[in-house]
Amino acid sequence: MTVTAIVGANWGDEGKGKVTDVLAAQSKYVVRYQGGSNAGHTILNPYGKFALHILPSGVFYPGVCNIIGPGTALNIDDFLHELKGLTDRGVPEPILRISDRAQIVMPYHKLLDQLEEERLGDLKFGSTKSGIAPFYSDKVSKLGIQVSDLFDEDRLRLRVEASLAAKNTLMKHLYSHPLLQTDEIVQQFADKAEQIRPYVVDSSVLLQEVVKRGERILVEGQLGALRDPDHGIYPYSTSSSTLAGFAAVGAGIPPYAIKQIIAVTKAYSSCVGAGPFVSEIKGESAAELRQRGGDAGEFGVTTGRPRRMGWFDAVATRYGCQIQGATEAVLTNLDVLGYLEEIPVCTAYELDGSRTLEFPVSARLDQAKPVYENVKGWNCDISSIRQFGDLPDAAQEYVLLVEKLIGVPIRTISVGPRREQIIER
Repeated sequence: MTVTAIVGANWGDEGKGKVTDVLAAQSKYVVRYQGGSNAGHTILNPYGKFALHILPSGVFYPGVCNIIGPGTALNIDDFLHELKGLTDRGVPEPILRISDRAQIVMPYHKLLDQLEEERLGDLKFGSTKSGIAPFYSDKVSKLGIQVSDLFDEDRLRLRVEASLAAKNTLMKHLYSHPLLQTDEIVQQFADKAEQIRPYVVDSSVLLQEVVKRGERILVEGQLGALRDPDHGIYPYSTSSSTLAGFAAVGAGIPPYAIKQIIAVTKAYSSCVGAGPFVSEIKGESAAELRQRGGDAGEFGVTTGRPRRMGWFDAVATRYGCQIQGATEAVLTNLDVLGYLEEIPVCTAYELDGSRTLEFPVSARLDQAKPVYENVKGWNCDISSIRQFGDLPDAAQEYVLLVEKLIGVPIRTISVGPRREQIIER
């Protein structure tokens, strides 16, 4: 078997958690390869409705080994809280492994994130204040704390002291905040280290052996292609690569092992956070789409913020699929559009007086205007349909149009939030 990467084609919030949850049933391993608790996946299953932030999306299957890879930003408090939330609601304790090379989101990362957003005021980037940007800044500055550091107090103390040297200058002179204390931080992690010790492994060795045995692995990313710091809408991006190309690095598997890349996109567009959003709609149209979207409306899984809404953006989605290297696509939330008699689709951008099908560089994106094509809606409930041929003609035509516009075959269609609400083509 091969490794399958499940990634977002857009801004995030595409429904990757459900897709991973469905595919995990036939997998032995599910690996989170980047990001932290700053975004989430909503999953509905027989146990109820769950919002996962740091746990991999295979945790509801007792036989699946779920791995938090070395490329992730591990908040230990969030990990323990999320795990307890599962078992408290009757979910069997999942098989979990944490890479000893994963790095820790420290308390001062969250504090710095919050202080910086407050300092920026109207110029803020819409951070979830989960500490992700300061975390990755420390990582590339060689000031990060690895999981393995937690089990050597002397080493941990030296690592924290090195990290706080510059941060306390910022605390004093930029943020007017009390200085951070090394002893206090080291003491906080003594108990946390013991709580996660049973889960810590050399995941790279583990997964290399799994690949050799040919067992099926799912690797899942967080957010979507347009939040990638290199290829996305910069600076309105996250701080780690959201692309399938990074999955091998962030999970610790050979690049050649990834044979299938599934890009997930919605039948319309949504976005949490600041930055250009060409197909955005506002007013009553946005409010209705937001309220109908998903199981409980379009609100951020982590922040609860109302998502910005828009019609399907073929320019952005085609670009997202291209840079993900998608071999196929999943179209989610098709059922949500069932209330519309006509559905606008953004098929091109107008830029500098001419039409373009290419996604512009970030510096020019604010100048782009959407070019819409209105297509016929099906104006009925399709959530109980399980065969593509049973969909109304207008719904089939919508899927085929999207498929043509993005240039990637749509193999799976989601018509509701639950596992079984899936149509395979």
